[in-house]
Amino acid sequence: MKRGPGFAVDADLVRALARLLDETGLTEIEAQTGDARIRVARTPALVSAAAAAPTAAALPEPAAAPAAAIADHPGAIKSPMVGTAFLAPQPGAAAFVKPGDRVVPGQTLMIVEAMKVMNPITAPRAGLVHAVLVEDGAPVEYGQPLAVLE
Repeated sequence: MKRGPGFAVDADLVRALARLLDETGLTEIEAQTGDARIRVARTPALVSAAAAAPTAAALPEPAAAPAAAIADHPGAIKSPMVGTAFLAPQPGAAAFVKPGDRVVPGQTLMIVEAMKVMNPITAPRAGLVHAVLVEDGAPVEYGQPLAVLE
């Protein structure tokens, strides 16, 4: 990006891109015309422990476990993208997995929809689903723990 004398920022474009971030839930957007390029980014809000905590039925241990402890769990499966989590293949269908289910490597745990593309989140290894940390239809951030596999 050019800087220095002769470089002018289009404030209306910056405002329009910021509004687009709000409307879409994205955390970053970039526009380019010729050699001029502008990037608008927002630091995603931290997910509070209350928002990320599963229901009491999802975990046999207390649901008040700190979000940091869950994120650092060696079996935590984190979102590879910003999007919307779907726990079932279609509305009204049974969930892909639930706590207590045994899974095999590559088995679909849930789907994260991003920009109209359905991205399966799969089990990296065989194990037992200890917890599902998001609700169906909930927005998720990059790196957010989605489930715990033991």
